[in-house]
Amino acid sequence: MNYIDVFLEAMSAERGRSAKTLASYASDLHHADENISGGLLNASHDDVQQYLAHLPIRASSVARKASALRGFYKFLMLEKIIKTNPAANLEIPKRMRSLPKLLSVSEIELLISSAGDIHNTARLRAMLELTYASGLRVSELCELPMTANLGDKLLIHGKGAKERIVPMHERAQYALEKWLELRGDNPSKYVFPSNGQTGHITRDGFFKILKKCAVLAGIDPHRVSPHVLRHSFASHLLAGGANLRAIQTMLGHEDISTTQIYTHVMPDKLMETVREHHPLGHIREK
Repeated sequence: MNYIDVFLEAMSAERGRSAKTLASYASDLHHADENISGGLLNASHDDVQQYLAHLPIRASSVARKASALRGFYKFLMLEKIIKTNPAANLEIPKRMRSLPKLLSVSEIELLISSAGDIHNTARLRAMLELTYASGLRVSELCELPMTANLGDKLLIHGKGAKERIVPMHERAQYALEKWLELRGDNPSKYVFPSNGQTGHITRDGFFKILKKCAVLAGIDPHRVSPHVLRHSFASHLLAGGANLRAIQTMLGHEDISTTQIYTHVMPDKLMETVREHHPLGHIREK
């Protein structure tokens, strides 16, 4: 019996994992099965540890493969297919994790202002404002349904079919209202419709327009992408003293460790925030 397929079916049925997530799990587990002597079912703790230790130096890739292995072996334990868990107490090799690229607040302002020189200005300004105001993923932005608009908030259907509500400040609300006025009675279910096959503006389409905005704003286009806007949103909130858990919720991160990378982006500003707001921040050691 192919227990990898059985595990993936369970993940799909019981946890509602997306097709993309399931494909990643399948790829990772098959890779491990092929590279661990004797395969996954016969692997020992040392076999799994050695496998992870010899993977290419990419922190995200190693962590993802380790997560897939933990989930797989936990499933086998629950189903009583194996008696000992070879993925228990795994030590993930420490790698240097690259920090997210960011734009400054003034650069964000320049980027949004440059939308005034682009065709379909109202639509682009609304997209830029929403991304920076609410930290949306590019797929969530492009596929945003009309039903997501709750006035001062957005109802987002994120990864793994999980819903979250994210706020919009007044400027973003205004930009969205102006675009919806121009959009008129378009029958499309999407906030940003398109005549293309998908029915909505594509990731590539938004990416290209964003690069053009960067050029007009005098910013190196290699520094600008939808992900950079999302990272900037999170980092600027955190640097301003926002709660890490609140940012995790707004970004739709399942694990707080994913959000914690932003604590390394602006350490000086964060230290200032700690000194200002922490109850012991003003007390100096004698």
